[in-house]
Amino acid sequence: MLPRRTLLKASAAALAAPAALAGAAGRSAAGTATASTLDIDVQNNTGSGTVYAYVTGLALDNGNRWCLLQADGHTPYYPSSPSGTGAPLGADCSIVLNGSGGAPRRITIPRLAGGRLWFSIGRPLTFLLNPGPALVEPSVTNPSDPNIDIQWGFCEFTFNSAELYANITAVDFVSIPVGLKLTNGSGATQTVQGLPNGALDTICAGLVAQHNADGQGWNQLIVTSGGQNLRALSPVKAMVGSGGLFSGYYDGYVDQVWSKYASTPLKVDTQAEWGVLTGTVSGGVLNFPGAGSFGKPSAADIFSCNSGPFAVSAPVMGALTARLSAALNRSTLLDNADQPNGAPSTYYKVSPTNHYSRLVHATALDGRGYGFPYDDVQPSGGSDQSGAVRDSNPNVLTVTLGSVH
Repeated sequence: MLPRRTLLKASAAALAAPAALAGAAGRSAAGTATASTLDIDVQNNTGSGTVYAYVTGLALDNGNRWCLLQADGHTPYYPSSPSGTGAPLGADCSIVLNGSGGAPRRITIPRLAGGRLWFSIGRPLTFLLNPGPALVEPSVTNPSDPNIDIQWGFCEFTFNSAELYANITAVDFVSIPVGLKLTNGSGATQTVQGLPNGALDTICAGLVAQHNADGQGWNQLIVTSGGQNLRALSPVKAMVGSGGLFSGYYDGYVDQVWSKYASTPLKVDTQAEWGVLTGTVSGGVLNFPGAGSFGKPSAADIFSCNSGPFAVSAPVMGALTARLSAALNRSTLLDNADQPNGAPSTYYKVSPTNHYSRLVHATALDGRGYGFPYDDVQPSGGSDQSGAVRDSNPNVLTVTLGSVH
């Protein structure tokens, strides 16, 4: 499973400014930058009268223990370590939402890192515990998962002593449309519109069309149940146990990139303390003197952004990885030797490219939402692609399931 972006913050923003995400200021007054809890209004616009919500994360004020909210929507539950694997939760953590189009259900969260607000339609989700305790979350790649045939999804957040950061995500899959609205203590708002109702069918139709166009396995990203589209997996998720899906997909493009930068310098703005670094290809590797080098990535490395040459630990290499893998997913490296400069209108214009991410952005009401792990890479001062909201003075976060009215 990909690292949870709001816990490990595998994002370009974090690599550029980790202190802003770690947080250090104290908190004391509700509704201000010093509050220790946050209200979240969850609006059901799915068309279904049976929708459940769940909150999970690591409790920053309680030793980073796993924390869930109980069914009342505000009482924390800190699970104990069970004696064996696959143990049930010791509390009811299913928060029942009001009917579609009704009033939002207000919940209240403590400070959490790596937080997720989960949703399911029709049936509640099953969370289990392993010794530790370790929380066993729903999976879309495990056929024996008890949630495998349920329509579910999530958005992500971290609420710490410095800020609230929240985002919608399609890094793993597309299912239930989610939108965000953050109102701060001064009444200012930020919004992420997300996908419209019917977006899953639109994206699935696009994946079939792309398969028909290039013969690649884009149609294999589609998961159905009862003859209906249930979810569309991201390429990296669909490749789990697929037996070679997208093998070699990017090879020709990477060969062209390596050939170009054997004679042309590639400039990458790390947007951090390392400034602009220049790389060239020599001996089959892309070298950035004083920082490190990259071998040729495979399709799996590009889609995941964290394997092969992109499995790095040094912060400077992380900053380079974010921008290189973003450029490869968006297929901009042959046209743009200055990364991450370039407008979103230039993304996904050549083949091969990450057509799953292309379709996510094309279908979103405001064009935003993580389509791959480093989809927050943007030029300095450029437009956000990731579908995130953040504020040091959060008051209420409104999360809408289904189209935002």
